[in-house]
Amino acid sequence: MRVNRWATSFALVLFSVSMAAAQSTGAAKTVVIHAGRLLDVKSGKTLTGQTIVIQGDKIASIGGDAQVPAGASVIELPNATLLPGLIDAHTHVTFNPNFGYSWLAISTPREALIGAKNARLTLEAGFTTIRNVGAKGYADVALRDAINAGDVPGPRMLVSGPALSITGGHCDNNLLPFDYHATGDGVADGVEAVQHKTREIIKYGADLIKICATGGVLSKGDNPQHSQYTIDEMKAIVADAHRLGRKVAAHAHGAEGIRWASMAGVDSIEHGSYIDDAAIAEMKKNGTYLVPTLYLGDWFMENAEKINTPPDLIAKAKDVMPAARKNVARAFAAGVKVGFGTDAAVYPHGLNAHEFAVMVKLGLTPLQAIQSATINDADLLGWSDKVGTIEPGKLADIIAVDGDPLADVSTLERVKFVMKGGEVVKNQYGK
Repeated sequence: MRVNRWATSFALVLFSVSMAAAQSTGAAKTVVIHAGRLLDVKSGKTLTGQTIVIQGDKIASIGGDAQVPAGASVIELPNATLLPGLIDAHTHVTFNPNFGYSWLAISTPREALIGAKNARLTLEAGFTTIRNVGAKGYADVALRDAINAGDVPGPRMLVSGPALSITGGHCDNNLLPFDYHATGDGVADGVEAVQHKTREIIKYGADLIKICATGGVLSKGDNPQHSQYTIDEMKAIVADAHRLGRKVAAHAHGAEGIRWASMAGVDSIEHGSYIDDAAIAEMKKNGTYLVPTLYLGDWFMENAEKINTPPDLIAKAKDVMPAARKNVARAFAAGVKVGFGTDAAVYPHGLNAHEFAVMVKLGLTPLQAIQSATINDADLLGWSDKVGTIEPGKLADIIAVDGDPLADVSTLERVKFVMKGGEVVKNQYGK
């Protein structure tokens, strides 16, 4: 009798498990895209008449003669060119263009809500993955978690929380006088203090560490060419970050700061405005990525006064932004590793793809510019197994444009179809 009861119970367990497995399998819906053209960003070849089969959030197969599974949802894109979802490795989605004293009146909760709006705009522009490098009060951590939970639409996010800065540096709060004792969230000086701050930022949810290695343009009282953190401080930050599985991005305009940051082992140099031959050589030796942010110069110089930017910041921009284009072009020609980043927030979010045309103007081919925002950025983020290409096993992050982006890279400014993880976010082609 006990044996029969045991057998019955075991049968019920097996039935429950099999039903759960069937329900789980059924939950992974199948989507098929018939693509007129598909850009293989690794080879640079444009394939025609491709069928992409997507199971759940991942690509299952690609081919010219793939069969459509029964019950699949079919998307017809016969006149479009498909590419992997784009990646922007330098954004500030919780900020809007605002560089004067009115910035002080914006609370951290308000910045998180600003971020929700900007995340949607960024995703709809075709950027399915971003790296956010600097936010107050861990607003970007909260936004990342809300997107991951499905509460708000947005790209996949790797976030830094507050950027590390020396006292009075580019990433400190230098707008208020002494009486307020105002200090940026990430301020730390000396090896012991930067170690503590790195660990604290990781504790509160950061995926990477952002440091300010030199002065900046849109900050009061500092010089973009002056180094800020010492080599020893940066080495301590990098050692802790890497040991704890986080990469390090270094804001650096001045040549000395770029060189020191690369020597310290950072994974990427952001901006690189005054990069020189010695800094280029150091970056190539160490395999450090350069993430230039170039289009912002066009938008900012045209709109700086309209958004009430303080005159001293405009004066710095007039020196730095033209120099950046000349020096970055030399770095491109020398063959540094290039990632794609925009500094969106210096200009309105959603215009990120305007960066491509400037990169091509400064010497990259359209394919190289596209690779910077796909396979290169995927490598920089440590996500090459997830994103950056349209391949079986990768996440189904796919965009589509009219025309040929290899002939005219500005077509990427007009993305008409966006899919993130197998879900259609935007489709201006209809069914």
